[in-house]
Amino acid sequence: MLRLRAWLTCLLLLPCCLYARGAAGPEAKPTEYEVEAAYLFNFGKFVAWPAAAQPADSRFLICVLGTDPFGPVLDRTISGETVRGRPVQTMRITRPQDAAGCSILYISGSESGRLSKILSVIQGAPVLTVSDLPDFVEQGGMIQFVLHDGRVRFEVNLAPAQRNGLAMSSELLKVAVQVVRGGGSH
Repeated sequence: MLRLRAWLTCLLLLPCCLYARGAAGPEAKPTEYEVEAAYLFNFGKFVAWPAAAQPADSRFLICVLGTDPFGPVLDRTISGETVRGRPVQTMRITRPQDAAGCSILYISGSESGRLSKILSVIQGAPVLTVSDLPDFVEQGGMIQFVLHDGRVRFEVNLAPAQRNGLAMSSELLKVAVQVVRGGGSH
């Protein structure tokens, strides 16, 4: 079981490790946002969206709401990549209403004061919400990045994902440091 968990963690981090080695040499440790960018891309492989919400001929959009902490790192991470045969693209948005076409919505720390409103606006939409804001999963977010033993990991809140028609694979849940099976304020 521990071996499977280690293997899945490596699978989720593989694009980040490859990026970091190519960009800064073999000894370079990836930055927090390089790891988070790799996770954002890989979440697309371990989450299922309703078929009607993700037409095969559409783009797989990873959106960033608010001040972008990634800079060019996210764009480099997803450059030329596909998820389920769909080209992956990034989009920066300033309003939660613009998240309707997003597959994954990263909510930046700059949006902490309006998190409740943001989650209300996209409630029911097939959009995976991700952030590193403190207590994000407790407030109704789906995936929260956390530092665990000095490494970027993540927690999952299944209830809002299920309410929005998203299904997270058991493989993804196995590598989460915490899985909340019900709750969140939305």
